[in-house]
Amino acid sequence: MTSSSDEILIIGAGASGAACAWRLASAGFRVTCLEQGHWRDHTDTPTTRDDWELTRNFNDHWSPNVRGLPEDYPVNEDDTPIQPVMFNGVGGSTIKWGAQFPRFRPSDFRTRSLDGVGDDWPIDYFDLEPYYNINDRIMGVSGLAGDPANPPRSPRPLPPLPLGPGGERMARAFDRLGWNWWVSDVAITSRTYRGRGACNHCGPCDMGCPRLARASADITYWPVALAAGARLVTGARVFEITTDAKGRATGAAYYDENGAARHIAAGTVILAANGAGTARLLLLSKSKRHPDGLANRSGLVGKRLMHHPTGMVSAVFSDMERNFEGAFACTLLCQNFYETRSEHDFKRGYQMQLVRSEAPLTFALGGHQPRLPWGEGHHGAFLERFGRTASLTVTTEDLPEESNFIDLDPDLKDSHGIPAPRFHYRISDNTRRMIEHGIASATRAFEEAGATDIKAQRLLRYTGFHLLGTARMGEDPDRSVVDGDCRAHDCDNLFIIDGSVFVTAAALNPTPTIQAIALRTADRIIAQRRSQETPAGLTTKGWQKTMAEVTQ
Repeated sequence: MTSSSDEILIIGAGASGAACAWRLASAGFRVTCLEQGHWRDHTDTPTTRDDWELTRNFNDHWSPNVRGLPEDYPVNEDDTPIQPVMFNGVGGSTIKWGAQFPRFRPSDFRTRSLDGVGDDWPIDYFDLEPYYNINDRIMGVSGLAGDPANPPRSPRPLPPLPLGPGGERMARAFDRLGWNWWVSDVAITSRTYRGRGACNHCGPCDMGCPRLARASADITYWPVALAAGARLVTGARVFEITTDAKGRATGAAYYDENGAARHIAAGTVILAANGAGTARLLLLSKSKRHPDGLANRSGLVGKRLMHHPTGMVSAVFSDMERNFEGAFACTLLCQNFYETRSEHDFKRGYQMQLVRSEAPLTFALGGHQPRLPWGEGHHGAFLERFGRTASLTVTTEDLPEESNFIDLDPDLKDSHGIPAPRFHYRISDNTRRMIEHGIASATRAFEEAGATDIKAQRLLRYTGFHLLGTARMGEDPDRSVVDGDCRAHDCDNLFIIDGSVFVTAAALNPTPTIQAIALRTADRIIAQRRSQETPAGLTTKGWQKTMAEVTQ
């Protein structure tokens, strides 16, 4: 095993790792990031080929178990109704996302105080607000400020994407019902922006965007991070965070792209490997000082796994056409039932997110609605319905439970022989009641909008794309893994910056909050280092100039 040395080591090149690398490198630190996947060629995305829908369902599928690429690691999903979905590569799962970009609400950080469930975070919305703003500009968010249901926000960098015929129809229905709705904040450019083309509304955003309209961390943060001096090593599969006799992190052991075992030394290690990968690495990194896994004195590493269990209601509008045009997951949100209400038989709440019609093959095979009948009548049914459907997803807040957890599988291994993560997860009764209420609300909204053939799915299988809570933050070392600055209680030079630190899940997409936490953590590291020493060549004036150039 060979060794090299660097000052700050980040593991994972996705949404949080990329943001943190940029922030730290811009401040003058030597930063290396290890990523087990590779760069994606956006000029050769599957959508440029005729068989793109077949590709989406097989070797470019959301799930690593279906894709089975060498850089993926398998997951044991036998004990969960929700299948984990993720992507290994530069950009992480932002390579496969729909780019919804909502912020958490202030109440999401205080569920214990307000509603007697979950726990309060050691930070709040306003701690993250300046980092949300920075992140919006770098990711290139399209949207509209002024939603009365959320705190005031700075103007969005770009105007919102069009609602499309389905969005316009549902917006009028929500208005008649008196339910709050707002156009979605999305990390998709509605106009040209910093060398990225404008969205042309082709639809399958999850497969990549040749125009670079849909943001992913590889085209937003990594170019400026590398320009600032960060170093990115691809094809590097980490299998242990190494520690010294005192239990402090000393770096990481990994297999390079040729299969050789290597070690990289670092004074600070930052984990950004998502809620599954981070828990896996911590559990793999056992030592005499950390016999149950690194930073696991509390026993909570891997515990309190949260997803966003999602129901869906779909309907047909006979007088609507071409509702497949546009970003598939980005139109409007209804957050009318987002928080706890006394008349509900569940705590916390959900949002409804409008989704456009599906592409031809997916629609015929049965996606949001049941499969069209085969044989006689198939083509007629297809022509009657294709492009005339819309769907409302019911995205629920999954409350943390220690009985939902990730551990290491005793048998399943990745291509290097490293134990795979194993999921153990059950949907709570509270969540089931929430989904039922959401289905009833979505059904009522479609009825108000004049839709027909309204059908519900009570749990979408592939909704494990938000992997949260497996290394939660908190003030008590006996009840949390990291503190409010994302520093491990049991290892003072180890930080965790991905969704595993979430205390509660909220009821919406977590990526903006993950990135805001990563930027804030980087600033905490910078502030600590400045109090001890000045990084070579760093001046306050220079740092401010760098920030202004990138975020203006």
